[in-house]
Amino acid sequence: MRISTDSFSMFLSLTSVIVILIISEAEATDRITTTQFLRENETIVSSGGSFELGFFRPGSSQNLYLGIWYKKITTRTVVWVANREAPLTNQSVILKISSPGILNLYNETGFIIWSSNTSRSVEDPIAQLLDSGNLVVREANDDNPENFLWQSFDYPGNTFLPGMKLGKNLITDLDRYLSSWKSNDDPAPGNTYRIDTRGYPQFFLRNGAIEKYRPGPWNGLTFSGTSLKPNKIFNYSFVFSKEEVYYTYELINSSVVSISVLNQSVGVMQRWTWTDNRGWILFSEIPKDNCDIYASCGEYGSCNIGNSPQCGCLDKFVPRHQNNWDSGDWSSGCIRRVPLACRGGEGEGFMKYSGLKLPDTRNSWFNTSMTLEECRKMCLGNCSCMAYARLDIRKGASGCLMWLGSLVDIRETDDGQDIYVKMASSELGSQGKRREAIIVSLTLVIGVSLLCLSLSLYFWKKKHRQLERTGIMSHGSSHTETSKSHKEDLQLPSFDLTTIVDATDNFSLHNKLGEGGFGPVYKGVLEGGQEIAVKRLSSSSRQGPDEFKNEVIYIAKLQHRNLVKLLGCCIQGEEKMLIYEYLSNKSLNLFIFDETLSKLLDWPKRFHIINGIARGLVYLHQDSRLRIIHRDLKASNILLDIDMTPKISDFGMARSFGANETEANTNRVVGTYGYMSPEYAVDGIFSVKSDVFSFGVLVLEIVSGKRNRGFSHSNHLHNLLGHAWKLYQEGRALEVVDAAIVNSIYVSEMLRSIQVALLCVQQSPEDRPSMSSVVLMLGNDGALPQPKQPGFFTERKVVESEYSTSRDTPSSVNEITITLLEAR
Repeated sequence: MRISTDSFSMFLSLTSVIVILIISEAEATDRITTTQFLRENETIVSSGGSFELGFFRPGSSQNLYLGIWYKKITTRTVVWVANREAPLTNQSVILKISSPGILNLYNETGFIIWSSNTSRSVEDPIAQLLDSGNLVVREANDDNPENFLWQSFDYPGNTFLPGMKLGKNLITDLDRYLSSWKSNDDPAPGNTYRIDTRGYPQFFLRNGAIEKYRPGPWNGLTFSGTSLKPNKIFNYSFVFSKEEVYYTYELINSSVVSISVLNQSVGVMQRWTWTDNRGWILFSEIPKDNCDIYASCGEYGSCNIGNSPQCGCLDKFVPRHQNNWDSGDWSSGCIRRVPLACRGGEGEGFMKYSGLKLPDTRNSWFNTSMTLEECRKMCLGNCSCMAYARLDIRKGASGCLMWLGSLVDIRETDDGQDIYVKMASSELGSQGKRREAIIVSLTLVIGVSLLCLSLSLYFWKKKHRQLERTGIMSHGSSHTETSKSHKEDLQLPSFDLTTIVDATDNFSLHNKLGEGGFGPVYKGVLEGGQEIAVKRLSSSSRQGPDEFKNEVIYIAKLQHRNLVKLLGCCIQGEEKMLIYEYLSNKSLNLFIFDETLSKLLDWPKRFHIINGIARGLVYLHQDSRLRIIHRDLKASNILLDIDMTPKISDFGMARSFGANETEANTNRVVGTYGYMSPEYAVDGIFSVKSDVFSFGVLVLEIVSGKRNRGFSHSNHLHNLLGHAWKLYQEGRALEVVDAAIVNSIYVSEMLRSIQVALLCVQQSPEDRPSMSSVVLMLGNDGALPQPKQPGFFTERKVVESEYSTSRDTPSSVNEITITLLEAR
């Protein structure tokens, strides 16, 4: 609907907002020729079918705001607010478009509290809400979008809508950026996400002047520090010309509703997709973990979320202040082991580092047409140049990006880039000799490569035939692409049966570590002294060949510090075994549920374990090649190495999702009672949020030293979740903590962990945070959202029936995967 000059006039009223719409019949879509009275929350003007403009009160606030929201979405979702910093405290207001073409909002005293500040004037201006959600002011007979006098898309709020541009007009200096609400009750600007055009343009998430996150520079395909990839939801592009630089996106399917929101509560950018049956579903978010925190490892420091500690110096660099580094303070960063002399390029060269998020580019220089070799020469001759990289990594493209100062905010990532860092020649060896050796040996390398290729092909075919005979290749998706991926994952080292028999002393009882649904697990020692854990499929196994194949497929190539490492397999005749690294401290449940051993786990160790499990799940849910749902996360499936570093194990029940899938349904419910989420236990629906629920249960067990299932209390019949929830509501959450570890030094961390756990076990999957948000919440001191009631919050009689599946299809539940033997 279009609103012509003087369309809006509001009369004073003590009880309602009164709006008079005067619209000519020629312009009206919904014809209005008389006075119409509209109260708070009613529509002033509507686009074709997607958005509405009106007045609303956010949260529990008594202030009134003019905003735009989705028309047909049942959950009120405001996407833009006009008077963010000037709330209306009285319901008597005037909204008016003046003849020059300016849209003004007046308070009850006639003072302008918000204005569109149109720079041009026309004779016949109208205001119109477009179907894109863009509120525009234009001349009545001019539909050209380039001629808008003003548009709300140039002044975004906390929501990035399809078709919006985030960036800067380099001619007019118009800066389009996102700013979060301060709270659910206050839409005033908080954190900002905006482009910085100093050096090569890049985006920053800031809290005031403090940099919180940087996605990295655009490399022609994506931002170098993100996992942004082509998907089925939206197309995206980055435009950089002499006139403007901006990022934008468009939805592939116009019927899909998907938006990005700068969230105020956890300080992250989140993409949400709407479904009619489940509401808003989280698609992705940034930052995703502690390594995304800006400059967390200082200059020349590199962050790897899978390492402990997560910060390390680049190769050939050392900590600037070793004592600080050893204590966990990495802010001072690293320095070159051998300083640069800068003699016009003499005595210096470059070391290549791969798989990195490119450093902060505010102090950089770039050229879009230079080759990489030209870039190298220029950097070598410039004393200020510390590193260089390709500006555009697309095939056939290049360009030059040079850093004219220290390198800051680097992290290791699977989708990272190559960067060439200037080093003293003594750190590189003789460049000339290396090049000469490469040239001389080129012919030999080609010959040897051909020979190796032939031998590899022969052994691959032999191994392929062996796997087919054992039936493993038959497992997997019916989709060709997935099957291909699974086959690639199965290229595991193969152990001979006699080797495993010797290593385990013929599977002797004294080497038996435990037994579960899969079969017995034995400790073994290989000939070279390496300790291993052998998982042997039992003929009477409750899991069987399918789970064996599943575990091979999903863990074969997963590499993360917090996942147990699969060394290989042994398949011979009826014998099917998986060989893992041996972890000396066995499983977590042996410690936290044992009155004596639990005393060995002080709070710092427990918090270290909680964070490690969370990082492992982030890898499974977001950073691995497939989105993997574990489905059987529990204390006995968390193994501990000699340093008490947790490692998630047992992937026999795991399932994978495609990059754009969010949930699935199964007729066969597997897992462990006490850890299963309500939607999975009752309806067979599982997603990453199923693992989040299990993680929340696990955190409460680690904090309390009590099992969720079988928990009892003299004052009520709730399980551990219900007990923690009641204490939290009564302000006594600290009483959940194991009495043996309560220490005033760590009270804030303990309370924070309990609140995060309760957020994870909320009844509705949509309310539970993602694991990347969990990592951020555990690692920061910011305010946390308030949790809602946990799943299965009922008296024990009902709990038992709720844990049972009410579905007609058969179900199977694995009570315990590995039960470790205890000495008598």
